[in-house]
Amino acid sequence: MTVAVAAAALMATVSACGGASPNNSAPTPVFASGTETPGFPPGGATPDAMPGMSMPPPTQAAAPAGPNAVNIDGFAFTPATLTVKAGTTVIWVNHDEEPHTVAATDGGFHSPGMGAGATYTFTFTKAGTFAYICSIHPFMKATVVVTP
Repeated sequence: MTVAVAAAALMATVSACGGASPNNSAPTPVFASGTETPGFPPGGATPDAMPGMSMPPPTQAAAPAGPNAVNIDGFAFTPATLTVKAGTTVIWVNHDEEPHTVAATDGGFHSPGMGAGATYTFTFTKAGTFAYICSIHPFMKATVVVTP
């Protein structure tokens, strides 16, 4: 009989600690102040409720890394038209999480698939207007204008 009482007491203790309960959700602590989290207003911490705290500004499309750079961001090439002199190397930088390519519509250049953060460079040696797309997402279109 004593073993049965001890086993029952042990089970009650384990059950109260959440060890044997099928619902292992932890209880929400309530502190002496009556709030759920000390130092924060009831209902959680928000910038409006916390003087002196602010949220970072929303992210905007990153500016190209230089005058001869094109960003790939938000399924678009930015700038949509880039003008450079002959002999200039242009760099494309993929800021999207999705892969993209840079493919001339006349077949003059074609990057491999570029994952997030990848780059591709191409040197334009002759004057002209060079349209290109992302071959994965052909609605993405842009142009490099090369002057003599």
